[in-house]
Amino acid sequence: MKTILPTGQHLSLRALEPEDLDALYLWENSPEMWQYGVFSAPYSRHQLWEYIQNYDSDPLHAGQLRLMIDVDGVAVGTADLYNIDAANSRAMVGIMVSPRHRRNGYALAALGLLEQYAAGVLALRQLASTVAADNPGSSALFEKAGYRQTATLPSWVRRGRSYVDAFVFQKFIAE
Repeated sequence: MKTILPTGQHLSLRALEPEDLDALYLWENSPEMWQYGVFSAPYSRHQLWEYIQNYDSDPLHAGQLRLMIDVDGVAVGTADLYNIDAANSRAMVGIMVSPRHRRNGYALAALGLLEQYAAGVLALRQLASTVAADNPGSSALFEKAGYRQTATLPSWVRRGRSYVDAFVFQKFIAE
């Protein structure tokens, strides 16, 4: 899965490789990233190594798929399908671009490739994402990609001793 960006760079989504371990370890254990993901405890290098080594190449069986976002040979983030529900032709989507690579259009391009794969290969009909209300960058990304905000989940995400709402964004990717 590849695309050429307006800058001439080549962006692709690819399977995780052993050489991605260091980047994943940094990203998964970055306090800056924890607030936007489903974080409960730090990941060890060993856990991430095991995840890479035990990769299930059948996302419909595994119920999830994590891909690296690669730009001209440099891993810049991850794109995830999770809670894949083949019976109802839907999945949740998550996307993360490392802080130093943001604002280059990588997330939008990766999301487009992920949608093509989900519709064309996995025969999924729709994707959805839950975005914390205090994450305007992610909300803007999904809106720009054609997702509609279809629900608000009050006090859904904990921030220390308080809670923020979350928005559900959905997109039909195939009819």
